[in-house]
Amino acid sequence: MRTVVFSTRPYDREYLFRAAEGKHELTFLEPRLAPETAVLARGFQAVCAFVNDDLSAEVLERLKSGGTTCLALRSAGFNHVDIAAAKRLGLQVAHVPAYSPHAVAEHAVGLILALNRRISRAANRVREGNFSLDGLLGFDLAGKTVSVVGTGKIGAIAAKILRGFDCRVLLYDKFPRDNCRELGTYVDLETVWRESDVITLHCPLTAETQHLICRAALAKMKPGVMIINTSRGALVDTRAVIEGLKSGHIGHLGLDVYEEEADLFFEDHSLEVIHDDVFARLLTFPNVLVTAHQAFFTQEALAEIARVTMLNLDEMQNGATLSNLIPPLRQ
Repeated sequence: MRTVVFSTRPYDREYLFRAAEGKHELTFLEPRLAPETAVLARGFQAVCAFVNDDLSAEVLERLKSGGTTCLALRSAGFNHVDIAAAKRLGLQVAHVPAYSPHAVAEHAVGLILALNRRISRAANRVREGNFSLDGLLGFDLAGKTVSVVGTGKIGAIAAKILRGFDCRVLLYDKFPRDNCRELGTYVDLETVWRESDVITLHCPLTAETQHLICRAALAKMKPGVMIINTSRGALVDTRAVIEGLKSGHIGHLGLDVYEEEADLFFEDHSLEVIHDDVFARLLTFPNVLVTAHQAFFTQEALAEIARVTMLNLDEMQNGATLSNLIPPLRQ
């Protein structure tokens, strides 16, 4: 199947080319998929898109008019897809529902540890010959209350890891899972906000979860709370957390995602001025740690993303029922 792959980097090409095993004709493009780049997909039956590609109605219509019938997402999330437009246009859309839940869960816990023990600041000091411990005081995770919001595969693994630190683990999910009950105690969100020392987000972005962390939620949290987000940027109202950081109510913030990340992440802007004033303000706080959507970025995850993406293209090419059709299109 002739497939154009947007938003690619050398590592994407390596893993996807290897997984294709010559069965698909892949054309790799560096640009993001957007209204102005959709023309590059003309004549390709399938489009392979990443998490920050634009799959709005406008783009989907341009893809359809250019002959595209299939979309293979290299991500678990699909909030960037206009589901109604995909249905109307008869486009098949498959995703990678679980590539490496360990990768994301481990990164979330890594952010907790790095923030708590101020590892980045400590390492920079030592490089400069400063061996003072002033300002580096952390706390024992053992005995602290850590809430895992979203108990799918990633959240369940995060909870299991945190149990290993002897934390008191609280769980929240709209649909509690029996297999997670041994990992912690399911509670409501009010209890999460009220009792948590650390909150780590592992839920999808929906209309219900957008800005889950907002001014109202923050007002109910303990002073000094640590918030971690490795899921979707828009789960967090960035302006609200900046207010919380300025007031000192938020003790630590760890982000691997950002609600306006599409124009920033996965690119080198080191020689440019960052025009996103909200993001720039975030970076001024010493108790904030931001990574550029790298939680998924392990060898195992890239191999699994490539394998499942090729499986999805195989099924699309052969007219088979899609194993990984995105859930809203199953309805």
